[in-house]
Amino acid sequence: MCEHVLGIEPATEEEKPKPRRTQADKWALNYEAAQQYYEREGHLRVPRKHVERIVSGDGDGDSGKDQEERELRLGAWVGNQRSRAATLSPERVEQLSAIGMRWA
Repeated sequence: MCEHVLGIEPATEEEKPKPRRTQADKWALNYEAAQQYYEREGHLRVPRKHVERIVSGDGDGDSGKDQEERELRLGAWVGNQRSRAATLSPERVEQLSAIGMRWA
C-alpha cells in the first residue's frame, strides 16, 4: 500500500541499519584488542587512557569490504575487568590470565 499510494519502496540492504552487537560480542572484540596489545607489548599493563586500533570482521571478500577498523578504549576496559574479577565467568578469567592479566 505504501509503495502504490506514496511511492515508498522497501529499504535496500545498504540502507538497513547494522544489527546491534551483543555484550558477548563487545567483550570478544575488546579481548581481541587485549590479545593484540599483549602480542605487541609482551604485557597487559595498559595505561588507563590507551586506545587500541583493531581491524575486525570476517574479511572473506576480496575488497576487504567486510572489515572495519575500530578504536577501543582498551585501558579502561582492562581496568574494568580487573575491578570486576569476582563477577567474571571462570572462562573469561582464564582467557585474560593466559595473556598476562595482572589481577591485583
